[in-house]
Amino acid sequence: MARTAEAADPAGPGPGTAAGAEAAAEAEADAFIELDGVEKVFDVRRKTGFLKRERRQVRAVDGLSFTVSRGEMVGYIGPNGAGKSTTIKMLTGILTPSGGRLRVAGIDPSRERIRLAHRIGVVFGQRTTLWWDLPLIDSYRLMHRMYRIPDARYRENLDRCVELLQLQELLDVPVRQLSLGQRMRGDIAAALLHDPEVLYLDEPTIGLDVVSKAKVRGFLLDLNAERGTTVLLTTHDLQDIEQLCSRVMVIDHGRLMYDGRLEGLHEAGESERTLVVDLERELPPIEAPEPARVVRVEGPRQWLAFPASESAAGLAAGIAARYPLVDLSVREPDIESVIAKMYAERAGA
Repeated sequence: MARTAEAADPAGPGPGTAAGAEAAAEAEADAFIELDGVEKVFDVRRKTGFLKRERRQVRAVDGLSFTVSRGEMVGYIGPNGAGKSTTIKMLTGILTPSGGRLRVAGIDPSRERIRLAHRIGVVFGQRTTLWWDLPLIDSYRLMHRMYRIPDARYRENLDRCVELLQLQELLDVPVRQLSLGQRMRGDIAAALLHDPEVLYLDEPTIGLDVVSKAKVRGFLLDLNAERGTTVLLTTHDLQDIEQLCSRVMVIDHGRLMYDGRLEGLHEAGESERTLVVDLERELPPIEAPEPARVVRVEGPRQWLAFPASESAAGLAAGIAARYPLVDLSVREPDIESVIAKMYAERAGA
């Protein structure tokens, strides 16, 4: 498994030892998704003058290598244009790699796309797989026929998805009349009717309210626990990663920058969360215990920064006990800032 130095375990068995060789063999045998030096290059043409066009190559994915084991829930994150969606499209067979080796369940996605389709489920947050003018239940009936799902299995999976994702009242509603949150839950159900072994989620909670996000996250946790479904999740919401994934990979400019636990990512990027405090009245800056500090004050509202690797519970409880509190909220660090700090550290090393 390709891991950066930040994720390395110095106490673990070395590759030259018998234990290291055994661990590597077990990981290889259990690998469900495998990428080895995968590249994707696009030819881009742009107009430079009258009847003149310039051709250049854009390397969207650049020598990407990693493995994902069966049953893992992995966050795959990075800024816009980092290569996340391109990777997902290669894993599903929509795009063909320009170089390297890629396998999902031992299958080459670009060569055996139809065979692979029966083993994977895909949800693109900004594109629906449902039929726009049909009631939701008709989309599911079409999936039933397309995937040739046995009747009993289809009914069982549909009933389970409808119950857990609370879709009962939406089944007869045309897809175009659903809210974004309702449609997203409908898309997730559609992706799971044929019992896929792996689920690719590209921004599945984008634009959802807090309640809808909680429903989707709870459903995915149950799915993974009960059926061992492998999940690869791309998102800009670090709360999705914190609540769902034990492992996170960061990609930028098509290269894997980090592979490990979320806590290690925060430490590598020295990221900070923000506690936004609304007081009953305007007061001097809050005296917060280190390493928390006030970074901004506007009337009765104050912003406190603290390390993202630490819990906000103790800080919030201490403030609530000493100050007249009206409300508070926690803002997560955005991925772009975390990656920018990682780049700055590497440049200065």
